[in-house]
Amino acid sequence: MTKVTLTVNGKTVSKSVEGRTLLSSLLRDDLHLTGTHIGCDTSQCGACVVHVNGEAVKSCTMFAAEADGAEVKTIEGMANADGSLSTIQAAFKEHHGLQCGFCTPGMVMSAAALLKDNPKPSEAEIREYLEGNLCRCTGYHNIVKAIMAASGQDVPAVAAE
Repeated sequence: MTKVTLTVNGKTVSKSVEGRTLLSSLLRDDLHLTGTHIGCDTSQCGACVVHVNGEAVKSCTMFAAEADGAEVKTIEGMANADGSLSTIQAAFKEHHGLQCGFCTPGMVMSAAALLKDNPKPSEAEIREYLEGNLCRCTGYHNIVKAIMAASGQDVPAVAAE
């Protein structure tokens, strides 16, 4: 067992974990932050995206011990301090950027990372950035609209295919 200490959504936590424990498992099973979804365990779907030291990471591909000393933000940490939805979350809601909701936490976390690095991305840049996030329900059009709206840009009536 290895003791890891990390800051998750602004709170410092310490846990003893096996060397094989994935960050996604630590978040879900030990810290009960179940908004981080596990869809594939092979880094294909992006449902498990969290931010580690400000960078988007697929948490099913990172060992918990690798996050020792890191700052981790999950979907639960995305809301505003007063509990209201963040700009990105509100845009996903307003523009129907979700259906079943399974991919939504990873999409929101990826969108936040994209907008941090590229505050005004084009539709093509959004689509390229989201290549590592799979959605089986929406067809991505409304997700692209939501990200454009969150960036403060005009939202096209119909997103490009």
